[in-house]
Amino acid sequence: MRAIVNVYLKEGVLDPQGKAIAHALDSLGFGELVKGVRVGKQMVLELNSTDEASAKIEVEKMCETLLANTVIEDYTIEF
Repeated sequence: MRAIVNVYLKEGVLDPQGKAIAHALDSLGFGELVKGVRVGKQMVLELNSTDEASAKIEVEKMCETLLANTVIEDYTIEF
């Protein structure tokens, strides 16, 4: 089973990488198309579990303890 964890900054937290990318896209002529950019990270976990319900609980524990800084970051989990 595969779990995909997407971690991204919470709304209201400054994202200097996102600002730099948005500025670069604007200078390349994409400014009219792109409203904003937020940068995050993605982790793909190969799990031994076949039970999605219990795997989700364990992956949430991983996110809360290591994979995401929940003070400034949110995360989503996909299976």
